[in-house]
Amino acid sequence: MLPGETQLKDFADRVLAMSQAEQTEVLLFSSHSALTRFANSYIHQNVEDTSVEVSVRAVTGKKIGVAGTNMLSDESLRAVVERAATLAAHQRENEDFQSLPAPQPVSRVDAWVQRTAAFGPDDRARVVAAICDAARNAKVTAAGAFRTSASEVAVANSLGVFAYHRETNADINTTMMSADSSGYAAHLSMDVNDIDGPTLAAAAIDKCLRSANPVSLEPGVYDVILEDYAASDILDYLAYLGFGAQPYQEKRSFMSGRLGEKIVGENVTIWDDGLSPEMIPMPFDFEGVPKRRVELITNGVANGVVYDSYYGGKEGKPSTGHALPAGATYGPLPSNLFLKAGDTATDDMLASIERGIWVSRFWYTRPVHPLKVIVTGMTRDGTFLIEKGKITAPIKNLRFTQSYIDALNQVEMISRQTRLMPGMIGVSRVPSLKVKSWNFSGATEF
Repeated sequence: MLPGETQLKDFADRVLAMSQAEQTEVLLFSSHSALTRFANSYIHQNVEDTSVEVSVRAVTGKKIGVAGTNMLSDESLRAVVERAATLAAHQRENEDFQSLPAPQPVSRVDAWVQRTAAFGPDDRARVVAAICDAARNAKVTAAGAFRTSASEVAVANSLGVFAYHRETNADINTTMMSADSSGYAAHLSMDVNDIDGPTLAAAAIDKCLRSANPVSLEPGVYDVILEDYAASDILDYLAYLGFGAQPYQEKRSFMSGRLGEKIVGENVTIWDDGLSPEMIPMPFDFEGVPKRRVELITNGVANGVVYDSYYGGKEGKPSTGHALPAGATYGPLPSNLFLKAGDTATDDMLASIERGIWVSRFWYTRPVHPLKVIVTGMTRDGTFLIEKGKITAPIKNLRFTQSYIDALNQVEMISRQTRLMPGMIGVSRVPSLKVKSWNFSGATEF
């Protein structure tokens, strides 16, 4: 059982009463998470974890200290408060710090599904069994993981902020493997009933069987179809490298100095909305500030970045509700990203390509040039040659080195269907993309 709002508020009030700092913030995480892993077409691990974590931010003047604990006795809470105050006393003054946020009205959103919270190991095992049975029948091997979680977060500070939210998640993925091929499928939802094991298995098995006996293809520049699994990586790196106020202010973001300019194709619109029911919503950030919808790129034009109270204060702007937990070094980041859907079916995308490559998924991607969002990585779990509008052969995986900004200037079609995907931070909802002139820089032997 999770503590619930009343008990978390009691913890927060106890901590605030113990603090002698000029300003104090308390962040509480409570979660119950369970994971079933499988490989070689059988379950090999089942783990569960229940925890409550407390983080305290103490402010004295312009000095800030942060400390945490997972022990909730009065003695432990008093110790973490004192540790945060001691750390603050030994810090240099941060001249840009103004204040912890004042209270603002926070909307309540419903992100809780009781059947997800109650889903047990036997329930997960039945879903996994259907996947593994399908793999054995197809003479391939299944691996993957199925996680269910229920969590709460509460934020309070000495200026009167108190915000509480709870949510559930069900997240499953599976990879089907043969001697020389693989296929992947995944699903993420608040509601565990949305997860259909046989359907996931069928999708991954189909991709695995169709990608068997791959042929080599010379690296080069090709038109591509990026499935939503691959396209989500583009949003991840745009968020991490450029949509936050920290890189923007430090002039290491592709958005720096370019607000109001066209930076990608006119058919590309990206925004962040933590209140959308199409997401796993969360109505406030880790400072207790309500989330706002932020238009990041609108019809190709750079429109804005996300702020917390600190980086907003440096520009005289309000927080947009995108603070990470105190002590994080990345600054504010978007956590509920959307790439606007188009009006095209993926079959029509395929039919439009004279010669190109179908990319199911990316793997092991890493930034090469952050300012230009040049990323290198591998294709994985189904890469196919397209000729005259049809998939004609599976091909061995390729390495790419590509500017994601340049790619978004070459988007020719966007699918009408979207998929909810886990992101580097939070989640994103993405369509599939047809992109012209994608740069594949190397080939592999598998």
